[in-house]
Amino acid sequence: MTIKRNIYLLTLPALAVILLDQISKYIVTRSITFHESIPVISGFFSLVHTRNRGMAFGLMNRPGSDFSFYFLVTATIAAVILLLFWFTKLKDEERRLIFGLSLILGGAIGNLIDRLRLREVIDFLDFHIGTYHWPAFNLADSAITLGTFWVAISLLLYNPKSSKKGE
Repeated sequence: MTIKRNIYLLTLPALAVILLDQISKYIVTRSITFHESIPVISGFFSLVHTRNRGMAFGLMNRPGSDFSFYFLVTATIAAVILLLFWFTKLKDEERRLIFGLSLILGGAIGNLIDRLRLREVIDFLDFHIGTYHWPAFNLADSAITLGTFWVAISLLLYNPKSSKKGE
């Protein structure tokens, strides 16, 4: 695999995710007061300004918990290192994974920036139907989720062994 050529396929989408994530969070903090909710589609979608010291679904969201902070920062840095290592090990026929890895990488770094800067992550996308309410999230979380699905689908639908002749 040509790492030089493929590095752009990894870094450009990741940088776009980081930039969009940080800009959107900046706009939210400047235009929506903390805990305010602005309905966009009544009964379905609102913009909010909330903070999360934990991870997905508010897990480990304990104010003042140094353990949670250090654990999540360490886990994120380890994930970034593993993603970069995985990227360097990809073969030419596995190039379709790069975009998914890039989205995950950008999302992880976007939330890591918040965590290091604020010791919490800014969330603002709020979906709800009736009494069912999905926890608020941000663009970095969306990129991580989309990237994970991209990688999973790529791994499930594309099997390089089955494309070899005689097998």
